[in-house]
Amino acid sequence: MLPFANLSGDTEQDYFVDGITESLTTDLSRISGSFVIARNTAFTFKGKAIDVKRLGRDLNVRYVLEGSVQRGGNRLRVNVQLIDAETGNHLWAERFDKPIADLFDMQDEIVSRLANALDAQLIAAEARRAENSLHPSSMDLYFQGRACWNRGLTPEYMAQARDLLERALTLDPNNIEALIGTAQVDSAIGSNLFANDRIARLASAEATLIKALSIAPNHAGAHLLLGVCLMFTNRAAQGISECERALALDRNLATAHAFIGYAKYALGHPEETEAHVQEALRISPRDIYAYHWMTFAAFAKMLLHSDADAVAWLRRGMEANRNLPIAHFLLAAALALVGELEQARAAAQAGLALNPGFTMYIYRTNAVSDNPTYLAGRERICEGMRLAGVPEG
Repeated sequence: MLPFANLSGDTEQDYFVDGITESLTTDLSRISGSFVIARNTAFTFKGKAIDVKRLGRDLNVRYVLEGSVQRGGNRLRVNVQLIDAETGNHLWAERFDKPIADLFDMQDEIVSRLANALDAQLIAAEARRAENSLHPSSMDLYFQGRACWNRGLTPEYMAQARDLLERALTLDPNNIEALIGTAQVDSAIGSNLFANDRIARLASAEATLIKALSIAPNHAGAHLLLGVCLMFTNRAAQGISECERALALDRNLATAHAFIGYAKYALGHPEETEAHVQEALRISPRDIYAYHWMTFAAFAKMLLHSDADAVAWLRRGMEANRNLPIAHFLLAAALALVGELEQARAAAQAGLALNPGFTMYIYRTNAVSDNPTYLAGRERICEGMRLAGVPEG
């Protein structure tokens, strides 16, 4: 990562620009499987014309991140580009244009947004690179598995992701990221009701994560996923603690904020969910998982009998990614409860196209909490699903 350029024409702003560079260097180093050149090395290039291809060869890096900061009046503009160091091609670019409030709070927000966006972009870039390899390494297969996961939470994509991650572990049983990845897939299959062995899947994921944390106790992602397993097995309060631990290790884990919101819903406090989802969206508004978080807000809204608000959250999520079956079934229920039966039936069919084995029986018998408020809300959702034509099972 190269030092960001100060385009403000005011040398007194150098401290802020350098602060963004330093903070982003630290946060990017937390991305799974990444190697980031140290700050002291990077700053030797400050203010110099750079040959990106030569830089890549000299430092043995695949990608170069460069950017600029410009302050004008009461607004701040940050431009960022990700470049392939082998070809010199621009892979991704983003612009942040915001009114200036507290500069240091703004720096934290910019760094969080960039770190989350770059995580997904680097995974996609590495997966594309790995697809062209005749003999993929364990990490190549890991990145392909993660990229497959990122396409959406459907049974098909989860099966493909798990196959790639298992192949990665066959090549390198010590690949901690691939190990945690298999737990992520198992937890997704269990929590999204893709198979009849929900509890077994979640138990397997939990055991894998405990093993991973015995090897890498400060792995933020593993703590987050352990929290998810706890939430979906009637231990939501413990799940919140694991997510808070994850955030203490990596402040940019927006997903942890969202799952804390889900846990509040499971504990019968749906009025608290939306704020946590909004916090996740604040620090990662274009996150590749944002469509998933929005279903958490929708679940909470339905528990509050705010079905129209639930519809709004679900439609917003589907604009980002339609590959989440439960979102379609939940939309079907919400639409039915507001009297839009034709649209509700269409939503139910869209859900069944993604997960043909889903039934109301499976949903009803797989509650994640015994909280009475939560259970009453699930009965409302089941009534909506019934009206929408979701199979009884």
